[in-house]
Amino acid sequence: MAAPGQRVDSQAPAVAFVARRRVEFRDTDAAGIAHFSAFFPWMEAAEHELLRSIDIPVVATLADGATVSWPRVSASCDYRAAVRFGDELEIAVWLAEIGRSSVTYAFRFTHGGRLVADGRIVAVHCRMEGSERPVPCPLPTALLDRLRPFHSPGS
Repeated sequence: MAAPGQRVDSQAPAVAFVARRRVEFRDTDAAGIAHFSAFFPWMEAAEHELLRSIDIPVVATLADGATVSWPRVSASCDYRAAVRFGDELEIAVWLAEIGRSSVTYAFRFTHGGRLVADGRIVAVHCRMEGSERPVPCPLPTALLDRLRPFHSPGS
């Protein structure tokens, strides 16, 4: 088995970061199958692992005291096969699109080489001050330089 972050899924782009998760009992429904809602925290956790691996904080405090973070504006998941308690998932994550202030993450879930689900999350890089509404801000060059190795356009 490959180490976290190492690509093993032949269906995902070569640039994908790979995280692993085991289906826990709490993630299953009454039929013993992973509940559809469990895939969203798994996607978020895989995204965070990718960001940590390239030294990008999920939440950062600026010199002026404002915070920057990544609110989601869209999330979806298409399910292809069932997984059950104890199954280990490989979650490949890459950037399908990079915009001026947003990124679109693509996710591919596999178990034993079998496609389980595909997901997408669009996150916007925002400045947040107190209780004010988040304000999208352009992705800084230094941040873009760290993200680009995981960019696979059109995927």
